[in-house]
Amino acid sequence: MSISIINLTKNYGTQLVLNSISIEIGAGEVVGFLGPNGAGKTTTMKILAGALDYQEGSVKICGTEVNENSLVTKALVGYLPELNPLYTDMYVKEYLLFVADTYSLKDKQKRVEELIVKVGLLPEFHKKISQLSKGYRQRVGLAQALMPNPKVLILDEPTTGLDPNQLVEIRNLIREIGKERTVLLSTHIMQEIKAICSRVIVINKGEIVADYSDLSKINAFDEGSYHFEVEFSEAVKVDALKLIDNVSAVNTITDKHFNCIASRDVRALVFDFAVHSNNKILLIRPIERSMEDVFKMLTK
Repeated sequence: MSISIINLTKNYGTQLVLNSISIEIGAGEVVGFLGPNGAGKTTTMKILAGALDYQEGSVKICGTEVNENSLVTKALVGYLPELNPLYTDMYVKEYLLFVADTYSLKDKQKRVEELIVKVGLLPEFHKKISQLSKGYRQRVGLAQALMPNPKVLILDEPTTGLDPNQLVEIRNLIREIGKERTVLLSTHIMQEIKAICSRVIVINKGEIVADYSDLSKINAFDEGSYHFEVEFSEAVKVDALKLIDNVSAVNTITDKHFNCIASRDVRALVFDFAVHSNNKILLIRPIERSMEDVFKMLTK
C-alpha cells in the first residue's frame, strides 16, 4: 500500500480532530478526500506529509511508519498545502533550484528543467513568482511538490481560487501526474471528483463516513429506488401515473411534466401508459443525485 492509516487518532488539546480513522490507498490510485471545513482533511494530510505528529494509531507511507522514519517518508511524499508557500521575490527557476538544493539532488539543473516542462512553466519560468498568475503559481507549487520524484503526492485544495481556464489546465495536469504516482486530493469543488479521481473518501467530524471505490455509485439512489423524469405532450392526471405498477411517488412540475419514484426501472410501463392514453412522451430519463446532494447527506 502507498498509504496505510490504521486507527489514527489526533487531538488538539481537548479537541478530538481525528477519531480512530483507517484508510488504505494502493499504488496508482487518485483519491478525492472530501469533507466540510474542520472535518480533519488538512490534519490528515499534514500527518501523512510528516508535518504533524500523532500519538495513537499507525500511519505508513509505502510500508514505512511516518513517526519512526520521518526523513525516509518525507522523501516519498510530495506535499502542496492549501496556502501555497512560495518565495515570491525569487525567479521561478531560481526558486526551484533552491528547492532542489533542500533535497540535495545531484543533477538539480536537469531535474528543474524537466519539471518546468512537465508542469507547463516554460512560458513563464524567466519571471519572478510575484509576477505570475494564480494558475502559474500553482504550477510552481506542483513542481516543488514533485521535485524529489515522490511516490505519493498530497494536494490540499490545489484548484481553489482559479478561474475556469486555469482550473481546467491544473485539472488536466493533475490527471497526467496521477498516471505515474498515488495522489490524495482534497477539494470542495464537486466537479473535480469525477474529472480527476478514481475513488472518493468522505470525512466528517473526524470520522470516515464513506468510501466510494466505484464512482458510478456515488450519484445513485438507494437500491430499490428508481428516480426518473417524464414529460408528456398532453396533460396527465397524477393519480393515473400513480396507478402504474411499482410507481410509489409522483412530484408535479407541470400538468405534463413529472418527477417520479419507483421500485425498479418502469420506463417500458410508462411508454405503454402513454400509448393507451393516446398521449406522447417528449422526455423520459433517469434522475441521479448531484454530488452536492451526496455531500450534504453524508456531512449534515
